[in-house]
Amino acid sequence: MEYVPRYSQPFTLQEARGLDVPVITEEISRLQNSIAHLQRTQDELKDALSITPGDLELLEAFEENEVVIGSQNERISMLRIALAEKGVPMSAHYDLRVQLGTTAMETSNAAAPPGTIRPNGNPRTEGPPTTSIDGEDGENEGIYL
Repeated sequence: MEYVPRYSQPFTLQEARGLDVPVITEEISRLQNSIAHLQRTQDELKDALSITPGDLELLEAFEENEVVIGSQNERISMLRIALAEKGVPMSAHYDLRVQLGTTAMETSNAAAPPGTIRPNGNPRTEGPPTTSIDGEDGENEGIYL
């Protein structure tokens, strides 16, 4: 049985099945980020519409965003089906957790003691400081081989 999307999509489920797992997971992340931004915009549009309910331009933007959000959610569903068919277990790793306008990572980092989170949001690991070939300490972002 073939998946029939409700919205027009840039790819079919069959094409999604042909993508590599890293490509699929990256696209899911990108779409989730896009939806998060659209949701914030929708909240702002709702506020603006409550002040000026007859503004047709705001209403049109709100309705267009609803369609885009629906389409992107459907695209994520298609990509998740492709992942599941590849044997990749679905987990919270592929879900965007939004808590009062912050992502789960931002929320968990907020409770971390000062100095335990790197600028890129990753936790600092215990152990000796790393030194690169050029003698720089391991505090800078990047990969040193």
